[in-house]
Amino acid sequence: MAEVSTRKIIHVDMDAFYASVEQRDNPELRGKAIAVGYGAKRGVVAAASYEARAFGVRSAMPSTKALRQCPSLVFVPPRFEIYRAVSQQIRAIFARYTPLIEPLSLDEAYLDVTENLRGLPTASDTAAEIRARILAETGLTASAGVSYNKFLAKLASDVRKPNGQFVIPPQRGAEFIEGLPVKQFHGVGPVTAEKMNALGIQTGADLRAQSLEFLQQHFGRSGAWYYAIARGEDDRPVEPNRPRKSSGSETTFSEDRLLPAEIEAGVLEMADDVWAWCEKNQSFGATVTVKIKFADFRIVTRSRTASRPVTAHDLLHEISLALVRSIYPVTTGVRLVGVSVSKFSSDDDAQLDLQLSEPH
Repeated sequence: MAEVSTRKIIHVDMDAFYASVEQRDNPELRGKAIAVGYGAKRGVVAAASYEARAFGVRSAMPSTKALRQCPSLVFVPPRFEIYRAVSQQIRAIFARYTPLIEPLSLDEAYLDVTENLRGLPTASDTAAEIRARILAETGLTASAGVSYNKFLAKLASDVRKPNGQFVIPPQRGAEFIEGLPVKQFHGVGPVTAEKMNALGIQTGADLRAQSLEFLQQHFGRSGAWYYAIARGEDDRPVEPNRPRKSSGSETTFSEDRLLPAEIEAGVLEMADDVWAWCEKNQSFGATVTVKIKFADFRIVTRSRTASRPVTAHDLLHEISLALVRSIYPVTTGVRLVGVSVSKFSSDDDAQLDLQLSEPH
């Protein structure tokens, strides 16, 4: 633990990033409840401003529900090219302080500033200066969590949101975790949290009270991870330039689709999006996955792994169509389709990039 405890890790998280960019660029939207996304019947909220969040509007919420929660909600179409450009601006600011930057998405990243390039004495000073530079150069606010490992830094960045920062020093790591509900732990999803609750594990203190054997018995390989984080331990390094593990695209239809030709047209369109990324980045995967969400919200996925990476557009089409045809006959309308590729030849670790598409 000694080596881990000496690290200085910052988790920077932009505040309501997509919505804040829209409010920055359009003064008429400032102070209003806005949602980035499409207000159509099948639309989904990609991001919500803090004014909208006050009404309970959240990302990934169906647009119809968001409008019921907040009738005055204003929908703004996403402009991903702008968000990416701003994200690059922010990344350039990070690079003035450390080369050890691990992006998690367009709007958040881990930084290891144990030896920062500006020689600032503390990670807290470094985080404050980074946030000030982001505000000065982009007009946007960021929150930050500062701690001795990634797990705690990410938890800390939520404590004083928006536009604040919070420090968890080594001597307070385990204590901070004790009082938190396990459902707030990064990496503990709703299903796992529910399982923990059923076992009498409600808080970090409850988790810490369990033996390693008990956690491995109930949670398999993840048991050792839960045992460690309950004690404030996380030795994962900040990993710059993580290779992408998969890339995909999905879309929600404006109306349920039952006809094979209509479903397949959507699948081919998503395959085209994926192929455009593969070709641009010259990165090709051997596994193709098709995702189908039905009108009753059931989700079915079908995958096929080729003996070598799929390097031809027509082959990606062919595999995608074969996969979606394996679910026929369709008796319930299809609400959403998605296509992704994975198992790149240079794989190590990264996350799925699901692009938000306009309903059509």
